[in-house]
Order: sequence, then C-alpha cells, then structure tokens
Amino acid sequence: MSAVFSSDVSAPACRPGCGACCIAPSITTPIPGMADGKPAGVRCVQLTADNRCKLFGDPRRPAVCGNLVPSIEMCGENRGAAISWLARLEMLTSP
Repeated sequence: MSAVFSSDVSAPACRPGCGACCIAPSITTPIPGMADGKPAGVRCVQLTADNRCKLFGDPRRPAVCGNLVPSIEMCGENRGAAISWLARLEMLTSP
C-alpha cells in the first residue's frame, strides 16, 4: 500500500486529495452552506478544490464527519476504491 497512512496504526491519516468521505455518504445534519445536509454522491460545499475539508477542526463540522475515521478497509488503494466502499456502506445502511 502507498504511504496513505501514518506509521502509527492507531492514527491513520487521510489520503491527500481524496475527499471520498465528503462526497459518497449522505449527511442528514446541517452543514454550513447546506442547511439540509447533503445527499449521498453529492460533493459537500465545504470541500475545497484540492479535496480538503474547510471545516476540519471547526465546531460547525457535522459530528458524523468527525466520527468517520480513515482505515485501510475504507480507504482502499485509491480514491475510487474509497468512494465505492463508502457508497456501498451508504446503500447498506440507508432506510
């Protein structure tokens, strides 16, 4: 696997430029700029052009975002794998 994750397996890091977790899942709570949250597959308005979260570390960031921790299973080998895994999870957990 590429150097996506830090050497400390308890604290994996996001893949730079990925943004899959800000696109694939739905968010049902308000996000600044998206009062009703966002549907699955829609790019969050807080995602920058280089796929970084503008709200990272900001208390306005939805709790679901802060609770989503990167993992080798979720992130896979590349951005496409991450989007596929998260989309599948969204489908399996949606009412």
